[in-house]
Amino acid sequence: MDQWIERPFDWAMAGMLAGLIVIVLLLLIRNFALGSKLKKLRKSYTQFMSGSSVENLESVIIDLKQQLDDQEEQQRSLQQTVDRLMEAVRKKRGNIGIHRYNAFAERGSDFSFSVAFVNDDKDGMVLSGLHGRDNTFVYAKPVKEGQSAYTLTPEELEAINLALRQDK
Repeated sequence: MDQWIERPFDWAMAGMLAGLIVIVLLLLIRNFALGSKLKKLRKSYTQFMSGSSVENLESVIIDLKQQLDDQEEQQRSLQQTVDRLMEAVRKKRGNIGIHRYNAFAERGSDFSFSVAFVNDDKDGMVLSGLHGRDNTFVYAKPVKEGQSAYTLTPEELEAINLALRQDK
C-alpha cells in the first residue's frame, strides 16, 4: 500500500488507461452502428439505381420529366373536356314553367295554359293552349334569349319566368 502512496503518478496512469479503454470501446460500438447504417444505405442505393450507372441516371431523370410533362398535358386536356361538357349540360338542361289562366274572362275557368321549355340561356320554346267552349287551340313559339320572333303574351312571359326561377 505504501507503494501506491509513494507513486501517485502510477495511479493517475491507471485511471487514464481505464478512461482510454472506455473511449475505445465506445468508439468501437459507434463504428459498428455506423457500419450497419452504411450497409442499409448501400442496399437502398443499389435498389434505387437498380443496376444503373451514373450516365444512365441522367436518362432516368429525363424520362421522369417527360412522363410528368405528358401527365400535365393529359390533365389540361381532361380539364378542357370537362369544361366543354359542363357548357353542353348548361345549354341542354331544360327548365319547364307552366302557367294556367282563363283566356276568356267573361266565362270559363283556368283551362288555358302556357308551358315554357327553356335552358339557362333562355333558349327553347313556349306552347300555349287557348281553351274555348267548343275547342282548344295550341300555339308554339320559338324562344331565343328570352325573346321570340312572334309576340309573346304576358302569360307566355310568365311561363318563361317560372321556368327560369326553378334553378334558383
